Amino acid sequence: MKEILTRLFNHEHLTSGQTKDILLNITKEKYTEAQIAAMLTVFQMRGITVEELIGFRQALMSTRVPVDLDAYHPIDIVGTGGDGKNTFNISTCACFVVAGAGYKVAKHGNYGATSVSGASNVMEQHGVKFTNDQDSLVRSIEQCNMVYMHAQLFNPAMKYVGPVRKSLQLRTIFNLLGPLVNPCCPAYQLLGVADLSQMRLYTNVFQKMGVGFSVVSSLDCYDEISLTSEFKVSTTNYECIFRPEDLGFTQVEQLELFGGKTPQSAARIFDDVLQNVATKAQKQCVVANAAFAIQTIEPSKSIEQCVGEATESVESGNALRCFKKFIELNS
Repeated sequence: MKEILTRLFNHEHLTSGQTKDILLNITKEKYTEAQIAAMLTVFQMRGITVEELIGFRQALMSTRVPVDLDAYHPIDIVGTGGDGKNTFNISTCACFVVAGAGYKVAKHGNYGATSVSGASNVMEQHGVKFTNDQDSLVRSIEQCNMVYMHAQLFNPAMKYVGPVRKSLQLRTIFNLLGPLVNPCCPAYQLLGVADLSQMRLYTNVFQKMGVGFSVVSSLDCYDEISLTSEFKVSTTNYECIFRPEDLGFTQVEQLELFGGKTPQSAARIFDDVLQNVATKAQKQCVVANAAFAIQTIEPSKSIEQCVGEATESVESGNALRCFKKFIELNS
């Protein structure tokens, strides 16, 4: 580690092989907590390259609890978190809208770190029991188009850096890795990021991974399509800035997406959207994210078509039926 830190302090970049070895050595407890903290701090100060991030990802994926869902070609919909906006669970809600529209979704998530309610929080609010049992996961995706994987059950290597991350109380490279280590390696991914530098980073990573992807970012720094401003979308096929009006929507106020002060309040908004009784702003925000997820899977479809499918999923009750079946299967 001394040699690695010296290189990092000299502003040198590492290869993917080197960062993979670093993380594997962390799991073998070859480094002290002080050395790990120093490394994480350097990366946080100077940023991380595509190759370095890919190496860390390769290490985590090699130590994961694998899940085989290849036959279903699923999509994951996730945000990086850390935007400080404390919205309700928009991406998780969008997952059920996409599933209700007939597409397979494999959501990988965790408890909220910077918001009141992360994906795992809203799942627990509805009585979901987390599992990494292959048969249970397959049954869920087959019967309701949706499966949820709680990150802590699939990434055992993360426990080796947990104490350091907790003591630093800062975002680190491991926050960047979260959206990249879905244990089933989904065929498609819609990822929300809070700034355009992260959009460039993840776009390059996804291109090297060879998955179908869309990276989205609201220009007022939401890690999702918030409709509170213009937003940028970078996909396998195009890069474009959209206005809410381009989707047939109106711009909304930030307060309209606030998730409240408790997991229970965020869960109530989540339920309202799926029951089609939410506010116009809440519903349209979820529909917008679901629409771009559908287009990620079906790039030949126009965004207008995809908005129509997502809207139909909510208004027909299909998204709610999918969610109720998911609860039945996973409680």
